Amino acid sequence: MVEGKQEVLVVHAPKDLMQNPITQLQTKFKELENGFKGWLAQQSLPVEAAVVTITGAAQGAAIGGFMGTLTNDVATSFPAAPPPGASLNPQTMASFQQAQALSGGPFIQARNFAVMTGVNAGISCVMKRLRGKEDVQSSMVAAFGSGVMFSLVSGMGGPNQAANVITSGVFFALLQGGLFKVGEKFSKPPVEDVLYNKTRFMLSSLGLENYEKNFKKGLLSDNTLPLLTDSALRDVSIPPGPRLIILDHVQRNKEVKKGGRWT
Repeated sequence: MVEGKQEVLVVHAPKDLMQNPITQLQTKFKELENGFKGWLAQQSLPVEAAVVTITGAAQGAAIGGFMGTLTNDVATSFPAAPPPGASLNPQTMASFQQAQALSGGPFIQARNFAVMTGVNAGISCVMKRLRGKEDVQSSMVAAFGSGVMFSLVSGMGGPNQAANVITSGVFFALLQGGLFKVGEKFSKPPVEDVLYNKTRFMLSSLGLENYEKNFKKGLLSDNTLPLLTDSALRDVSIPPGPRLIILDHVQRNKEVKKGGRWT
């Protein structure tokens, strides 16, 4: 009697199906985000500033709308018109406007936050592109501008509109500047990182910040940026696609090629 051999068929599921769906979604989102950052970095300053301002305003509107729903009960119980005689008293009228701004419904809060975050994001983008870095001075300038615009659209402050606008701007600038310094203190990079400031900024603007560790591994510091070649990037295990993007950026940016200050 001839015994037949029993064959076992093993079916291997594709790797994509074996991965966690949440992980896949995060990966796709990161790819889209990096692609968007890379595209944005290649645009002119006006285009980049406009896009950043619009996206920042959209995020602010969403946050403001959500907060407005939490204060909606207060807003509905708040009088739509000022009390009798308030218009004759500038201080009373200013207090009424402040209360309206703080207790406004979803649409009012969405408008206020959209203006505040949109202006902040837009000014930060312009300052970062012009100065080539993101520091406390740029942060405070952006915060001052957002404070001024928030004061104008929300109507908060005293009867003197000009003084109120300046006061709000200074308050926002000091607050954000303080928060920036606190955050900087707790997330201060190692001393060696000062050698990679320009490299970090370049990779971040191209959406390739994940390859900063590759540059450090190969000691490709800021001083080597004008000397970058395909073989040098290949030696530090950077894939072909990112290599082409980095080399194209270096070739198109004259300041990088000269090794001077660049944006």
